[in-house]
Amino acid sequence: FKLGCAFFFLLGVLQSSPAFAQNKSTTTQQAQLALNQLLKSNADARVLNSKAVAVLVFPNITKAGLMIGGQYGDGVLLSKGKPIAYYNTTGVSYGMQIGAQEYGYAMFFMKQSAITALDSTDGFEVGVGPSVVVVDEGFAKSNTSINLQEDIYAFIFNQKGLMAGLGIQGNKITKL
Repeated sequence: FKLGCAFFFLLGVLQSSPAFAQNKSTTTQQAQLALNQLLKSNADARVLNSKAVAVLVFPNITKAGLMIGGQYGDGVLLSKGKPIAYYNTTGVSYGMQIGAQEYGYAMFFMKQSAITALDSTDGFEVGVGPSVVVVDEGFAKSNTSINLQEDIYAFIFNQKGLMAGLGIQGNKITKL
């Protein structure tokens, strides 16, 4: 019973989270600062940024869980450094998990069709639709302007805290 109540409470918080969205100015400032830090510290991000149509930056996503987990964060879609739309990301997970963490997430949209897919549905589900490549340390060894053919490249950065476990997770990005 307690587990079920916790799940529905968490689901309610995530469903109503747009009401808690930060103001646009603060979100934009935090996103631009986070993107600048990522670009300064990561050569791969700089290459992708120079070729991207737009970058969706979630400067601070909070994730926590104990059997049932959730995550939430506000972000901004930047094109040529200017904000063009605002989004939030929410996720719910279930399984053997415990912990809490905060992190940033940047998605480099390489094609206009990927941005169209982001805005054409009632929420963009990661893993459904355009292909997303999460960039890791081996990326620099294999990237060239010829093979940057995927729709979206994503970076996770500024991780703080600890989250461990196995579970099933769904993640959705919704335009505010």
